[in-house]
Amino acid sequence: MKKIILLASVITATLLSCNKDEVPALEFTVNEDISSYTEIASLNLGGAGAAEISTYDATTKRLFAVNNGATANKIDVIDFANPASISVIHSISMTPYGGYVNSVAAYNGKVAAAIESLDKQAIGKIVVFNAATYAEEKVINVGALPDMVTYSPDGKYILSANEGEPNATYTNDPEGSVSIIDVTNNYAVKTVNFSAFTSQLADLTSKGFRVFGPNKDFLKDIEPEYITVSDDSKTAWVTLQENNAIAEINILTGTITKISPLGFKDYSVAGNAIDISDRDNAVGTFNSWKAFGVYMPDAIAYTNYNGTPYLFTANEGDAREYTAFAEVKRVGTLNLDPTAFPTATALKGDTQMGRLNVTSTLGDKDGDGDYDALYSFGARSFSVWNATSGQLVFDSKNELDIKAKELGVYDDTRSDDKSIEPESITIGRVGSKLVAYVGLERVDAVAIYDITNPTAPVFIKMIKTGDAPEGVLFISASKSPIQQSLIVVSSEGDGLVKVYKATKL
Repeated sequence: MKKIILLASVITATLLSCNKDEVPALEFTVNEDISSYTEIASLNLGGAGAAEISTYDATTKRLFAVNNGATANKIDVIDFANPASISVIHSISMTPYGGYVNSVAAYNGKVAAAIESLDKQAIGKIVVFNAATYAEEKVINVGALPDMVTYSPDGKYILSANEGEPNATYTNDPEGSVSIIDVTNNYAVKTVNFSAFTSQLADLTSKGFRVFGPNKDFLKDIEPEYITVSDDSKTAWVTLQENNAIAEINILTGTITKISPLGFKDYSVAGNAIDISDRDNAVGTFNSWKAFGVYMPDAIAYTNYNGTPYLFTANEGDAREYTAFAEVKRVGTLNLDPTAFPTATALKGDTQMGRLNVTSTLGDKDGDGDYDALYSFGARSFSVWNATSGQLVFDSKNELDIKAKELGVYDDTRSDDKSIEPESITIGRVGSKLVAYVGLERVDAVAIYDITNPTAPVFIKMIKTGDAPEGVLFISASKSPIQQSLIVVSSEGDGLVKVYKATKL
């Protein structure tokens, strides 16, 4: 008989859970060895692009996976009643709704899908389906290019991060926005932009906020990426990836209340040493360099610890590269300030800093045409931020690089760019522990951290996944079909959905 361990404080356990697929309720958890995760199932949805984001509906015991493969534009439905033996049982075509589906989220028998327009700069849609019958329940117009969708923990709201990317020629650049959908009010929607902060541009920029590109425009250049929601469903936070910031949203009033720039990571500081050359004939040679990382997070997750809200970010980095505008430059091609870089000639060599990709939009501090500082994309880490103050309270520094090298998966060809490229992050309660799972796109792995104290995460293990993990999903023991927590990883490089389980204690 399975031994179920009831927590003494199940309410606290529920509040600490960050899985937006779960119905808030009194829950049990099962004690498991978080260092023992092993793969128990793998399913190929069709090769490259065929498995990006997955969500789980406990009422039907089904996974819903985004499939944007070479000939696909659909959501695959996967029978998850037996997680060790999974199979596709249905597909929902997205063709009737416009362009590609970018994200899915499930809540209590409903599945919301974020679907871009055939014209990516036009308004997109959130479409809600019945998880049991696959019937369309509601179509809601949102902002341009809805890139991520999530439910609030109480299920009363659906939120969409509308990225609003420009077209290749930069002749059409829609505003970035966030849509707040009131499920209980017949899916009434309010789409909000960032106009309230236009007057704060100078102050925000001084703290690391980025607005840049042809015909620089505050509203059009903001690009929301990923959303997380507080346990009480009152507050949301959205990453503004290209802008290097996090915005706070009051869900009940439908207003954006704060923008927190994230600043920069100093690679000359002890513990932040990185490998910045893919042509130094060495794999994972980590040194200190006179350069900065721009955090530019993709995924974000929330938890509350002793009354303080914390935000976890996967600091991927993302450059703007379009026909009409590309910000990426290699250090070897730049004119470096001789005072800031007295050994510039040597530094620009391929075995030193020459191969490092940096942004051309930052670094000329005195406007004289040369670079006084160098800013690369991403931070090769995950970070923890105080959600109230916006202050950094923890960064994994170069630990993800080091652990990837130890596992034998470090990709030296990415040293000059964003290295391991942390993209996804999710948080779950496993027994008495709070655990973070960080998806590393360029080394095909997930890093597992004990974050029971969110200000002092402890590395536990790194596990191999499919090629380019895009989505990492935590399923709690109380919602799992086997009454044990599970990890589902969706990888866009090879189209694999993999399931992992830990050993019970």
